[in-house]
Amino acid sequence: MKQLQAFTNPKTNLPIVSHFINGELTLGTSQKTSPIYNPSAGEIIAETALGTVSDVDAAVQAAKSSFHPWQNVSALKRARYFFELKSLLEKNKEKLAAIISREHGKVLSDALGEVQRGIEVIEYACAAPQLLKGDFSHSISTGIDCYDMRKPLGVCVGITPFNFPAMVGMWMFPLALACGNTFILKPSEKDPSVSLLLAQLVKEAGFPDGVFNIVQGDKVVVDALLTHPDVAAVSFVGSTPIAHYIYETASKHGKRVQALGGAKNHCVVMPDADLKSAVSGIMGAAYGSAGERCMAISVAVVVGEETANKLIAGLKEEISKLHIGASDDHASEMGPLITAEHRANVVRLIESGIKQKADLVVDGRHVMVKGHEKGFFLGASLFDHVKPEMEIYQKEIFGPVLCVVRVKTLDEAVNLINQNPYANGAAIYTQSGSAARYYAAKIDAGMVGINIPIPVPLAFHTFGGNKNSMFGGHHMYGEEAIRFYTRLQTITARWDLPEVAKKQHFVMPTM
Repeated sequence: MKQLQAFTNPKTNLPIVSHFINGELTLGTSQKTSPIYNPSAGEIIAETALGTVSDVDAAVQAAKSSFHPWQNVSALKRARYFFELKSLLEKNKEKLAAIISREHGKVLSDALGEVQRGIEVIEYACAAPQLLKGDFSHSISTGIDCYDMRKPLGVCVGITPFNFPAMVGMWMFPLALACGNTFILKPSEKDPSVSLLLAQLVKEAGFPDGVFNIVQGDKVVVDALLTHPDVAAVSFVGSTPIAHYIYETASKHGKRVQALGGAKNHCVVMPDADLKSAVSGIMGAAYGSAGERCMAISVAVVVGEETANKLIAGLKEEISKLHIGASDDHASEMGPLITAEHRANVVRLIESGIKQKADLVVDGRHVMVKGHEKGFFLGASLFDHVKPEMEIYQKEIFGPVLCVVRVKTLDEAVNLINQNPYANGAAIYTQSGSAARYYAAKIDAGMVGINIPIPVPLAFHTFGGNKNSMFGGHHMYGEEAIRFYTRLQTITARWDLPEVAKKQHFVMPTM
């Protein structure tokens, strides 16, 4: 299949990442663009077309026109489209990962992991005929049967963050489409190019034009999607303030909403923990993807002074070995942050921790990568003796900064974590089954890991947090996504003999 027509800005000679509406790329109705950086080089490499209200309406109308034909496609046939899409994604996963790595800054191995986790949701969508089965009750009364079916909502929207430009979109649109809805994706304007390759593969897989659309842009596009009368549902992943805004605005306009916000994920380390495993797990969870993950471990809560001392020593040693480099360098274990502005904000928070008397054990502010001096690099930072009132504890840093809080007991650790306004994920390292069971029962978090630092469930379970980490009644993917992207319709049917059906009844039906 030939490639979709791409666009270039004649003034800058840079590629323009455009919209994808009704099966075709389009620049839309605006001349405005925003820069896309290669964070490793600190240079502008492309531009994002910033959509308008008119562009949003064009996408909504394309999705609306495609909805009725698409919902009438059998679940089995819809599943076959996903089998084809899965095959195409597998063939192109290295290409997808390279685009992600170049624009986001995460290392190639991490970007490949992101693509794989997205493909797993496609695999789950292949089970659409089973997932959409309803219940049937025969003869609930004389001659009466009762059954239910799941019906699609209509035009659904996904608004995704910069940190997982492929995976989070693939958490959303496959299951929305599998349920018979049509979809509009609004990627982050910071790293949107991978969305167009996804669109190319969706088209190549044979999905009808208009079923899947992309509108690039900023708040103008977001607000137009949240308020458009023909949008039925909105899915969002991002920061808590924006998640709250998305939830309030879309809900006021009658949409079904799931909005996942920020996090301050804690990992408890018990005195009986396997320290080698704990150090290894926390290193990856705190510093992987330069800490730009909503499931990153940003706080280690260590029970006992001796345990804390050993953990700090182990982390300090491993940080000294950490290879920080360009995202396309296969030797790199950690790449740059997404923008210079975000790097500056993380540095400000590190300086706040110093001012508030936390003990900066490892200072990552002065890392320089040879040949990439303009890149947005920041080394791993480690704070000890962090207190709950400190800014570095209270705020989601979203960077390579780990805070260590020392406590005396497991109960103290649980109480500390449960007082935090975020409740996305939480983990514990222990060899005690009773301690792990107690922790899982008492902790207020949507996802819990036991000797697993990043407890992101597989596609047939579900992803989501509690408190300020989640707004809305349904979590992402798994069976919860099927519930979110469908309405339950219950049918009570009577097939009586004609003489019985003619009899009139004026009371509430009972058995």
